[in-house]
Amino acid sequence: MIMKTLLKCIVALQVIALCVVGCSPQALTSKTTLDASPESKHGWKLGAQAYTFKLYTFFEVLDKLDSCGLKYVEASPGRQIGGGMEGKMDYHMDTTKQQRIQAQLKAKGIQWISYGVVVPKTKEDWLLLFEFSKKMGIENIVTEPTREDLPLISELADKYKINIAIHNHPEPSPYWHPDTLLNAVRGYSKRIGACADLGHWVRSGLDPLECIKKLEGRVIELHVKDLNEKGKDSHDVIWGTGISNIKGIMEELKRQKFKGGFFAEYEHNWERNVEDVAECVKYFRQVSEKL
Repeated sequence: MIMKTLLKCIVALQVIALCVVGCSPQALTSKTTLDASPESKHGWKLGAQAYTFKLYTFFEVLDKLDSCGLKYVEASPGRQIGGGMEGKMDYHMDTTKQQRIQAQLKAKGIQWISYGVVVPKTKEDWLLLFEFSKKMGIENIVTEPTREDLPLISELADKYKINIAIHNHPEPSPYWHPDTLLNAVRGYSKRIGACADLGHWVRSGLDPLECIKKLEGRVIELHVKDLNEKGKDSHDVIWGTGISNIKGIMEELKRQKFKGGFFAEYEHNWERNVEDVAECVKYFRQVSEKL
């Protein structure tokens, strides 16, 4: 009788432990949970641009993404690697560093799916960038190429099956307006399209929603920013509280049947913006759930 009672207690304790684990914050960022995240039903991947945490090394950035419930990252080439390694997240890095980075990504359960903004200057460097991206499992290269480079990178994009996402820095950057980008990529691979930076469109006096509509079929990924006001002195605020119309853009991209990455690029409150990014993630998932 005593043994039966003891066994029942052990089973009960195991059930309680499983419930506690299942409801913990760590469980909410597990692979299983994230695979069923609200945005995944739309074919969307929610991550962050490493520049959001520009005060930290790449290895530290991975910790911050993990704490925000994000499992996708866009690395920036100027970020220090960290983890006891010298050097930056540059595509010229040696094989040993590549392997160390891949091991750290695997340990954190984070996928490095996009890289930029990076602009090679020679054909040899473009080839090296594509080779590097293939090895690292990168899906998108974010860049602002010259018109002269477009024939080459169109060919390489198809050969390596890697997308080229052309970024729009504010006016007078070459690709600040969607019309300019569309004219530039006409006739080239469908793998060449836009890295739609919502905040930079606002800074250029454009309506991000109208820009997204113009680029239908050519949006590769997004740098998501919600700004407090128009103008070059504006700054990021928590998504849904600014003027970028994040919800409207999400609705439009669902209509377009867009499949791809949304990368938070939060360029404000640098020393303590993890909480802000976490709130942005919460908002995005609440909207995704209702779409």
